[in-house]
Amino acid sequence: MTLLFRRQATVDYELMQRVFPYFLEAAWTTILLSVLTAILGLACAIVGASARFSRFAVFRFLGAAYVSVFRGTPALIQLFILYFGGPQIGIQLDAFEAGVIGLGLNSGAYMTETIRGAIIAVDKGQKEAARTLGMSRWQAMRNVILPQAMRLMIRPLGVNINALIKGTALVAAISVVELTYTAQRYIGSTYKPFEMFLIAGVLYMIIIYVVGLGIAWADRKARII
Repeated sequence: MTLLFRRQATVDYELMQRVFPYFLEAAWTTILLSVLTAILGLACAIVGASARFSRFAVFRFLGAAYVSVFRGTPALIQLFILYFGGPQIGIQLDAFEAGVIGLGLNSGAYMTETIRGAIIAVDKGQKEAARTLGMSRWQAMRNVILPQAMRLMIRPLGVNINALIKGTALVAAISVVELTYTAQRYIGSTYKPFEMFLIAGVLYMIIIYVVGLGIAWADRKARII
């Protein structure tokens, strides 16, 4: 029994060292995917939040519909529709493009509500004071509301971005060669799931830790200003 336990507990460090460079290459793909997805997600969130605050009912409806659709359906299904279903309706995307667009639209829906919540959290008296000073609705939003809302939304947006980075693992399902896909590929040839997923997990943790430091720094700067 003791010998069996020791055999099962063996970790192949030599194998981990041998495949590590391939995981580093996959990590750069994960980072690039995360950056592009975050940029697209923030762009969608700005448009979505603007629509939610529009004076026109049709824009408010479209903004709410965007949030409901992409928050109400699994991100994996959205990726499958884009990548596998897209060609059926004339949308031809490679796996990486489908991953960026699918995850970007999905994360944008969550970020829309983060931005909207931060704007709503600003004291209504600030808006009333700005209008009393003769500012238009847009001027009040740009000069008074948004600067205060920015301070409130940095940390929640950071949570969204961290979730986005972890969510990039979903693109392994459409064969994007990032960390999770690389781990799965080497498990198939080495039959060493512990070692492969350990490497992938540590690299994900490092990426998220570095991003967290950046978010904390931005939050401190925003609160000083």
